[in-house]
Amino acid sequence: MKATTHTNKGEKGKEITLPKHFSEEIRPDLIKRAVLAIQANKRQPYGAKYQAGMDYSAKLSRRRKDYRGGYNKGISRIPRKVMLRRGTQFIYTGAVVSGTVGGRRANPPKAEKNLSQKINKNERRKSIRSAMAATLDKELIKKRGHIAKEVPMIIEKLEDIKKTKEFKDLLIKLGLDKEIERSSKKRIRAGKGKTRGRKYKTPKGPLIVIEKLSPVIKAASNVPGVDVCIIDSLNAELLAPGTEPGRLTIWSTKALERLEKENLYYKKNGSVPNTKTSAGN
Repeated sequence: MKATTHTNKGEKGKEITLPKHFSEEIRPDLIKRAVLAIQANKRQPYGAKYQAGMDYSAKLSRRRKDYRGGYNKGISRIPRKVMLRRGTQFIYTGAVVSGTVGGRRANPPKAEKNLSQKINKNERRKSIRSAMAATLDKELIKKRGHIAKEVPMIIEKLEDIKKTKEFKDLLIKLGLDKEIERSSKKRIRAGKGKTRGRKYKTPKGPLIVIEKLSPVIKAASNVPGVDVCIIDSLNAELLAPGTEPGRLTIWSTKALERLEKENLYYKKNGSVPNTKTSAGN
């Protein structure tokens, strides 16, 4: 599969052959499974306090003439605590049990519950290759709402960009001015999330894939909706946010060279992977 590169100025460059990753079969089911596993593993454990609703005495005698007894009061036999007293007369309210106001919850969430999900290594790698292939499908990209004139977008010396203005100018020259406008429009979230620290929702813009840590990471950080990722740290969620494949992706030529040279996201055939360069593989 052939593709034409672009320079940092937005001009057309040379023609290159894409790595075999982009010829993978698109598997939405596998991509969805991988994304959900990533999201599940990011969840923070939560649960009720161990003694919640049980921090007070609710002992109430049912025997005749006992002090603080409930005998002959005409009240149901549930645990109660004393709200107030007048001499030897007590006013009670239900406590401790789950059917009463202020009592414990019947089946509260447990902090020790394991919320993580597992996925086979080969399936995870295949999902990444499949999501890569989906970045070349114009129909899937359009379905996600992205606005792009051509795909794939491969930039020479993308890592050398140092300023946000340079990065924005490049996107405009690539015909992504409407895409920048689309991804900068945030809207107010529907539902209770508004009161829980996530009032606004921002559309996902282009994903920038580079070879290594570079100045372009900082340059792109101020453009709404844009994510930057190093080639060996890719995952299905970055390539298919919300489990929907076909994210608009801009690749650097060096990233593609490294992808093919190191055979990332394929089985290593018994060789031991370099942990410094294969963190996401």
